[in-house]
Amino acid sequence: MIDEQPATKSSDKDSPAPLFDPAEQVLWSRPGYLVRRLNQIHYAMFFEECSNEITPVQYGILTALSLQPGSDQKTIGRELGLDRTTTADVVKRLERKGYLTRRVDPEDRRSRQSFITEEGLRVMAQLQEGMTRAQKRLLAPLSKKDQDTFMRLLSRLVQANNHYGRAAADL
Repeated sequence: MIDEQPATKSSDKDSPAPLFDPAEQVLWSRPGYLVRRLNQIHYAMFFEECSNEITPVQYGILTALSLQPGSDQKTIGRELGLDRTTTADVVKRLERKGYLTRRVDPEDRRSRQSFITEEGLRVMAQLQEGMTRAQKRLLAPLSKKDQDTFMRLLSRLVQANNHYGRAAADL
C-alpha cells in the first residue's frame, strides 16, 4: 500500500481539505495504474531531456539493432516486447528518417533484416546523455538502496509476468 498520497484541494472554503481524494486513493492502490502513470512520466522526462526527435520505443529499437545488427522485425519485437504491427510501424518510421536500413534476408527471402545507419548511431550518441538524465530523474526520489530494490523488484515482476504481455519480450 502507498504510504504517501497527494493531498487534494477543497472547493469548499469552510470545510478542511480531505487528506485523500477517495477516487485517487482507489487508483493509487492499483499497481497497473501506477505503472502506466510511471510510464507516462518517463516518456515526458525522455522528451524533455532528448527532444521530440525520437521516442523511447524508437530509441529502444535503435539500441537493439546496435547490439544485434541484421535482426528481423520478429526478433526486434521479441527483444523489446512489441507486437508485430507496432514493430513494423516503428521500423518503417526509423527507415524513413534514415536511422536504419532494411534488406531482404539472403537466407530467408520472406524476411527483411534491419541495420542501424551511421545517422542512427549519431542520433543515439547525441541522445545518450539525455536518456541517461531522464532515467536518473525518474529514480531520483528514491535513495540509492531503494533504486536498486525498485529495479530488482521491477525486473522480477516483468520476468514473472512476461508471458501475459501482448508481445512477450525475450528475457
